[in-house]
Amino acid sequence: QVQLVESGGGLVQPGGSLRLSCAASGLILDFQDIGWFRQAPGKEREGVSCLNYGDGSTYYANSVKGRFTISLDKAKNTVYLQMNSLKPEDTAVYYCATARPYRGSSCHYLEFNFWGQGTQVTVSS
Repeated sequence: QVQLVESGGGLVQPGGSLRLSCAASGLILDFQDIGWFRQAPGKEREGVSCLNYGDGSTYYANSVKGRFTISLDKAKNTVYLQMNSLKPEDTAVYYCATARPYRGSSCHYLEFNFWGQGTQVTVSS
């Protein structure tokens, strides 16, 4: 049984930082495509950052480039999203998800099949 459990969300002031964690069980993250996604009220879910196992590439949405960093701790089977210089427009529910490898390099949510429950990130003064 695959489980992805996110943590680390919360309320932070603009310019602040948060680190989200996604702990996996039932699968080995190192052999999967991994993604962080977010969904704000009334908006479509969007890919924030993805790690592609097949070609080793990393994707970042333009809106987070230079501010967010995705990383994988293989020993802990946990993926992180370090978020710096947070802006109010980063406010959303953040989800981690996995997809089968070698499917391509898209970071679109429709290609990911296992999902965590989400963690709320609110950036506000």
